[in-house]
Amino acid sequence: MDDPNPPMILPPLKAFQQLTFSSDAPVSPLAHSSHTSRMSNRKRKADDDAFDDTMSISPQNSPASTPRSIARPSKKLRASEVTGRPLALPRLLETLDAQSLRSVLQQICERHPHIGSEVANSAPRPSVAATLDVLSQYQERLREAFPFGGNTSDYAYDRVKQPLVALIDALTDFTPHYLPPNESQTTVSLNFLDSATKVVHELPEWDSQSHKHHKDNAYDEISRAWAMVVSEASKKGGGFQLHSGGWDQRLVKHNEQSGGCMQAAVNALGTSLGWMGGNSNITSGPSERESIRNQLLSGAYGANSPVRVGIW
Repeated sequence: MDDPNPPMILPPLKAFQQLTFSSDAPVSPLAHSSHTSRMSNRKRKADDDAFDDTMSISPQNSPASTPRSIARPSKKLRASEVTGRPLALPRLLETLDAQSLRSVLQQICERHPHIGSEVANSAPRPSVAATLDVLSQYQERLREAFPFGGNTSDYAYDRVKQPLVALIDALTDFTPHYLPPNESQTTVSLNFLDSATKVVHELPEWDSQSHKHHKDNAYDEISRAWAMVVSEASKKGGGFQLHSGGWDQRLVKHNEQSGGCMQAAVNALGTSLGWMGGNSNITSGPSERESIRNQLLSGAYGANSPVRVGIW
């Protein structure tokens, strides 16, 4: 007997899906909205998973690619930070020539006398060669000041008066430095006086009598310097050094070249010889002067003459 209510046979799943989502079958608005929402959620989830996978394999997230701080060299001064500044003292002194350095030092010593005293006490004593070099520079300036061809007229004198006076002043200032008691070595004094006298010989001769006083005064001063050194030398070793070095002959020759302007120095030399027992005339001939010198070297000079004692 047939069952009045036979059981309902469900179609396969695939057929059901086709039946449910078939474009021909009518779909309710609610079902369509629910389906769309589920699909959007699935797609968003898939996108998120894919993004996570991509981030997990990115080199930027790798521990080895973690940025590290790198020590950089210190920056140089920018152009805006460089400013002008004076030279350091050692560099400044390197740029000064001898004349500029002397000028600066002289100005400082004049403003601060105690510094000048310290410089004078600390500076080494000038040698005869150094002093003569300075005098030769004054002589060169004098020669350069002469008009072309050179002459002894008043015009030439006016041209050279300034360097002429400068040379004579320098000679006057340097000479006392080499005299006793400031200079204790007679040889040093005599060496300087011998060269300084040659400088005086080379001073120009002028036509006008009023201009000749420069050279006459220079001879007078150098003659008195010779006399002082000769007098002091006669007190040391009986004046033997004067004769052993031939200074007596040099002085006589200087006097002859000066035209007798240095007779005072020659007289002082004669006095020193008389003190040693010889009543010699130093202005006698060369043969007699050589004989006196030989007697001094042999120790026989004045052996038969009494030695005077007292004021020299």
